[in-house]
Amino acid sequence: MSKQTDDLFKSVVSHAKEYGFVFPSSEIYDGLSAVYDYGQLGAELKNNLKTYWWKSMVQLNENIVGIDSAIFMHPSVWKASGHVDGFSDPMIDNKDSKKRYRADQLIEDKIERYQKDGKDDKAAALQTDLDTALNNDDLPRLKEIIEEHNIVCPISGTKNWTDVRQFNLMFATQMGAMADGAEQVYLRPETAQGIFVNFLNVQKTGRMKIPFGIAQIGKAFRNEVIARQFIIRMREFEQMEMQYFVRPGTEMEWYNKWKETRLKWHLALGFNADNYRYHDHVKLAHYANAAVDIEYNFPFGFKEVEGIHSRTDFDLKQHQEFSGKKLQYFDTEINQNYVPYVIETSIGLDRLFLTLLCNALVHEDLSTEERTDARVVLKFPAPLAPVKAAILPLTKKDGLPEKAREIMAQLKLDHNVQYDEKDSIGKRYRRQDAIGTPICITVDHQTLEDNTLTIRHRDSMLQERIAVADLEKFVADLVSWSPMLKQLI
Repeated sequence: MSKQTDDLFKSVVSHAKEYGFVFPSSEIYDGLSAVYDYGQLGAELKNNLKTYWWKSMVQLNENIVGIDSAIFMHPSVWKASGHVDGFSDPMIDNKDSKKRYRADQLIEDKIERYQKDGKDDKAAALQTDLDTALNNDDLPRLKEIIEEHNIVCPISGTKNWTDVRQFNLMFATQMGAMADGAEQVYLRPETAQGIFVNFLNVQKTGRMKIPFGIAQIGKAFRNEVIARQFIIRMREFEQMEMQYFVRPGTEMEWYNKWKETRLKWHLALGFNADNYRYHDHVKLAHYANAAVDIEYNFPFGFKEVEGIHSRTDFDLKQHQEFSGKKLQYFDTEINQNYVPYVIETSIGLDRLFLTLLCNALVHEDLSTEERTDARVVLKFPAPLAPVKAAILPLTKKDGLPEKAREIMAQLKLDHNVQYDEKDSIGKRYRRQDAIGTPICITVDHQTLEDNTLTIRHRDSMLQERIAVADLEKFVADLVSWSPMLKQLI
């Protein structure tokens, strides 16, 4: 990471804390590694991102419905899914620093360094070696690669490594009033299995016909040993997933369709298309016959924000075998019974949140020949902004606060708005810029005379005068979801 990109990332992290978006969890107790709390503005932004995903996934698609399954599930679910036996990362310890690392990530970091140093041939060869070792589950080879390329511990600077071992990422706990006889259960490491075990419930009660999808937003938990890069990799995180059930033999057609559809969804946020790329998986999960990541170019490089996977019929067949219940669909069009194949779209809400912050945070130099000036602004798409409008009386007297409060009462029925009368109007504008509020509504003495207001726009800083009678429609049009959603139809 260059100093410029490092500074940008530090700026995003500090801005998120300073303005109430993200706080370290349990901070008064010095925090808890890889766990974060979303503050008052962060909670609003997260909810708006969920709304955008839910509207585009469920509301726009007649054949996709949403559920909300429990975090705790029967232990056999995770045995059937393969998580009990195979949900692991290759870990390696440095004997001097006593720190543990993911072996593949150490090697990936080395590949990035080779690329930055212009050693593309070395980078390509190392990537091939890594892919081969991962595909073969060759843990000794991973250690050999680390030693061959002189990869050192970032803390101790030494190469005193242990062997590479697999580490299961699931959190286990006990369910029951007494320790004796309590049943071991797991905090779910993904939300997808809650969809699969409810496949028949949804299909029958919703009278769903293939192809159809089931969507869900929910928390997942992974005991990540290596937690880094702020909210990119956390132990408690939120997923937005959709499982799309299709007729066997048509899965690649639907896989390609959802691959294109999901990238289109990200670009509708207004981000630069150059900051996105597809990354096809070389090593496929045990359940998949195709997989691709949509990656975003964060200040620290390209990282996955969403995965699209062709999961075949693995999950439903496994649950059918372990539960003894048939999980099949009778297709009247071809007069045939079968276990459907599945296309999955899975997006990390926390990573999407960080994508939005990184893309929206702008430092603007507003200096002129007469004076030096600058501002920090979050240029969120208006529907996603945590606060939709700020109502600002020009002064604290002459009936202006009363009029401003009247307007506030009118708008807060439909929108999250703020009232602010402290400091100069310029300072109040800057405060709203910093939290991404699309417009500021200024109530002044002219408002009392002709019932008009000044609208100051965040991005352009231009101002216009409108009638109070037109304000509700003006704000509703500004923050409407329709322009974003129409890009997806």
